[in-house]
Amino acid sequence: MSSLNKFRRINTIEGYSFLILVFIAMPLKYAFGFPIATKIVGMIHGGLFIWFVIQLIESSKEVPFSLKDSLKFFILSLIPFGSFYTEKLCKDKIA
Repeated sequence: MSSLNKFRRINTIEGYSFLILVFIAMPLKYAFGFPIATKIVGMIHGGLFIWFVIQLIESSKEVPFSLKDSLKFFILSLIPFGSFYTEKLCKDKIA
């Protein structure tokens, strides 16, 4: 599997983990007093985010992404639903 395909896959998984953290785990913690939800999901999301950054670096060597594109992908990963826009941009890169 190419680095770009790995990046696209981890981008999607990391995006879903971010949405689960923001829209499920955080309400469980703050609305229902269940703090373990954010600890578990937050740790998983953190690991996926690190993997995302590593794959971003690896795929930027293969494709190559410009520094502007790499920064754009990184910033989009910090915004809910931003990872799904990154997927669209990646498809445009290889098309």
